[in-house]
Amino acid sequence: MKPNRRTTGAAVAALALLAGCGTGGTSDAPKAGAGAGATNASCTSPTKVKLQLQWVAQSQFAGYYAARDQGLWAKECLDVTIVEGGVDIVPQTQLATGAADFAIAWVPKALASREQGAKITDIGQIYQRSGTLQVSWKDSALTTAAALKGKKVGNWGFGNEFELFAGLQKAGIDPKSGVTLVQQQFDMSALLGRQIDAAQAMVYNEYAQVLEQKNPATGQLYQPSDLSVIDWNTEGTAMLQDAIWADTDKLKSDKTYQDTAVKLLKGAMAGWVSCRDSFQPCVDTVLKNGPTLGASHQAWQLAKVNGLIWPSPQGIGLVDKAAWDQTVSVATGQKVVKAAPDADAYSNDYAQKALAELKTAGVDVTGASYAPPAVTLKEGGK
Repeated sequence: MKPNRRTTGAAVAALALLAGCGTGGTSDAPKAGAGAGATNASCTSPTKVKLQLQWVAQSQFAGYYAARDQGLWAKECLDVTIVEGGVDIVPQTQLATGAADFAIAWVPKALASREQGAKITDIGQIYQRSGTLQVSWKDSALTTAAALKGKKVGNWGFGNEFELFAGLQKAGIDPKSGVTLVQQQFDMSALLGRQIDAAQAMVYNEYAQVLEQKNPATGQLYQPSDLSVIDWNTEGTAMLQDAIWADTDKLKSDKTYQDTAVKLLKGAMAGWVSCRDSFQPCVDTVLKNGPTLGASHQAWQLAKVNGLIWPSPQGIGLVDKAAWDQTVSVATGQKVVKAAPDADAYSNDYAQKALAELKTAGVDVTGASYAPPAVTLKEGGK
């Protein structure tokens, strides 16, 4: 099946106007951390910006690489350095200490950092839905949180378990005694070996890892029909994840930083629109910046990430209050934070300004007609 192209022509034309170049040309894309040359003729001194990611280059962050490599940030007179993350890097801490100008972080983890003193604000809620799942074999019939009672349930810990715990409690199960919790590695080996009944997985990553393995009974790759999935969005305990965070104090006092925040959001939003409507070129951009993961895995990841972003009924990057309040409710209920955050925890002001400029340029910022492309995974994600 071909990727959805119903809005491609108009969106690409609009993005081309924004960038001063086409959206598909990535053959000369700079490597991660490099700045793209300015395409804005009136820009003589681009503002240098460091954007801190949570992890290494992969399709989870595709829109940011697209924004840089396609000149969408350069058009805004920004020279953005994308800083990859790692196991010992906490993005919101990098932002709070001044090591980065902006950062990508999950909302509950950032709220915990705020409560500990980090002065940071969510200015761009890119992911509108949670990507966290609990995955089991179909023959286990574990389709709801309530069904996990008495089972061996894997989770990663490190702040990734809150949706699971909240889901169990909502179903009347004490996470400490109603299930057997198993510390899970960041892979699916324990599920594949049937050492646990249900494994934690991101829909765009670990879930695919199972589907990239051969089923010994058939000699073919596992299929979604072989698995059962518990989706915390359906269970009502989902928490907001990837967002763009900014320095709270600078947002209040520094006009240049305020303007930069709008420009950064505008370019990032346009990058994600490009990844929605020009799917394969965006996958190619990710592969050039982060060739560690295979092509089919990166394509799957981008398709699933797009599904977490689109549609964005209010416009990409805006915080939906109901989703925010649910995140805060789960966070306080799970003692991620002691109390609900103050009014500085998020602001839609900067995203609204960026959206207004994009809409004036004819860019579809809601993706109401988005339909995900079909991606065929290959063994090992190659």
